Amino acid sequence: MGKDNVDKLTNEIYSIDMNTKYEKATFAGGCFWCMEPPFEGLEGIVDVVVGYTGGHKKDPSYEEVCEGDTGHAEGVQITYDPSKITYDRLLDIFWRQIDPTDAGGQFVDRGSQYRTAIFYHTDEQKMLAEKSKAELERSGRYKKPVVTEILPTVDFYMAEEYHQDYYKKESLRYKSYRKHSGRDQVREELWQYQRPSEEEVKKRLTPLQFKVTQENGTERPFDNEYWDDKREGIYVDIVSGEPLFSSSDKFDSGTGWPSFTKPLEPRNIVEKEDREHFMVRTEVRSRNAGSHLGHVFPDGPEPTGLRYCINSAAVRFIPKEDMEKEGYGVYKDLLIPQGLNRIKL
Repeated sequence: MGKDNVDKLTNEIYSIDMNTKYEKATFAGGCFWCMEPPFEGLEGIVDVVVGYTGGHKKDPSYEEVCEGDTGHAEGVQITYDPSKITYDRLLDIFWRQIDPTDAGGQFVDRGSQYRTAIFYHTDEQKMLAEKSKAELERSGRYKKPVVTEILPTVDFYMAEEYHQDYYKKESLRYKSYRKHSGRDQVREELWQYQRPSEEEVKKRLTPLQFKVTQENGTERPFDNEYWDDKREGIYVDIVSGEPLFSSSDKFDSGTGWPSFTKPLEPRNIVEKEDREHFMVRTEVRSRNAGSHLGHVFPDGPEPTGLRYCINSAAVRFIPKEDMEKEGYGVYKDLLIPQGLNRIKL
């Protein structure tokens, strides 16, 4: 599909709501089949398409790109609502899908068509991309230099229709390819959380924090740190620091515990059946640390109808003004100003 068709598609997307200003983000991260799923389905994502970009040949075919002489890389172009999801967040998702130290391709796929790159659409995107790359280099996560390029956007040519949503259309083939590509193995090695020993956890936590998170305890209602806290910020796991909930989704449930309508990062939450105390409930735990957080109940306010009832002892609050310096700046723009999100059940 050529540039004219891409423009036509974009115009159709933009006409969905003329009062909403959508923006684009373009990334190259190796096989584009694998780069589409991480972005689709997220709140604020309008559309994700796969295609070819960064090269010199107009409207190339998949076969031509695979031959490696078009200069193009396989990429994804994302249309998103910046009022619901930030470019910083998209960058964070992008970095977690790739090996940015590999200049010769990605995982099992070799060649320049599988190189990594960020194609910025605005000066602000360029600044944010350069900042995130510098932070990644300083993190010490990688033993080799980060070689992912940051380049101005150029023509993006949509790939053939059978490549769009390939992970849905050919799910078995996609899963087989992904399993043998080495992508997930490398990603897990680079990003996997290393849980400290029980002895180390006990040293870090207060007796109450340990009892709640490690022994499935429950703190007293109306007598805990965050039940009536109305500050703007986010709540992270007390052990691992993984982001869990936002003040934007917090409400006064009248129960005496911090309550939220939804998680900030659903991927960091695990729900499991709890049959203790002669009742059936849904327990909520953090994915990486495995901390017991509380329970979720189907009696919350709209828009979700859920009440995540969380122990203050299981989380740490990061105020909005400290989020940048503590490494949570990617979530800062998602916070709703104080007073607009105060829901009372």
